[in-house]
Amino acid sequence: MAEIHIRREHRLGIARARKTAWQWAELAEEKFGMECTVVEGETSDVVEFRRAGVDGRLIVEADCFDLTAQLGFLLGVFAQRIEAGIEENLDAVLAASAKGTKPAPKTKAKPKKSL
Repeated sequence: MAEIHIRREHRLGIARARKTAWQWAELAEEKFGMECTVVEGETSDVVEFRRAGVDGRLIVEADCFDLTAQLGFLLGVFAQRIEAGIEENLDAVLAASAKGTKPAPKTKAKPKKSL
């Protein structure tokens, strides 16, 4: 099994970090088909996420996000690509939160109509 570990420090504080984590969870559900559960604590939260072949958690603190994920055997082959996708989404959500905006969803190109 392959493991992914991503840590991002930030200056959002716990309230904005929680909102950011919710945004990330929504993106993970939409883009990767994850099932996400948020467990709120007094000083930190945990976003647990899973789908076939992936099981992980994002620890949300006032000054950092710490993500770990275990990839099953079949997805382990794509670990670098999966990690890059997670980093891209997490970084986009963090950047948007730092600016006080929502991350812009990446849209798929519309198919052209044939005549």
